[in-house]
Amino acid sequence: QVQLVESGGGLVQAGGSLRLTCKASGPTVKNYNMAWFREVPGQEREFVAFISWSGSSTYFADFAKGRFTASRGNVNTVYLQINVLKPEDTAVYYCAAGDAVHVYYAADEYDYWGRGTQVTVSS
Repeated sequence: QVQLVESGGGLVQAGGSLRLTCKASGPTVKNYNMAWFREVPGQEREFVAFISWSGSSTYFADFAKGRFTASRGNVNTVYLQINVLKPEDTAVYYCAAGDAVHVYYAADEYDYWGRGTQVTVSS
């Protein structure tokens, strides 16, 4: 069983930066592919970024390219660095883990989810 806990969200002004952290626990978490999604109330959960279990491959949603960076720390931690934050980045950001992920941007490919961390960007 993998447990995920996100942190690092908060209220920030447009143009600022945040680094979100996802800490994972579980016996085989180091073998899991990880992803970040975000969700705005009333809208579907949206893919943000993917990082492979080895950290060697990353993929980003079009809106995230150039401003978002995903990385792995130790085997149990992944990060999402968000720069030049925009009001439209306001959402709850979720960390997800999946063993065999074939479609990296599809939420149903992931087996485990955290509870999310709120990011609010003021204009």
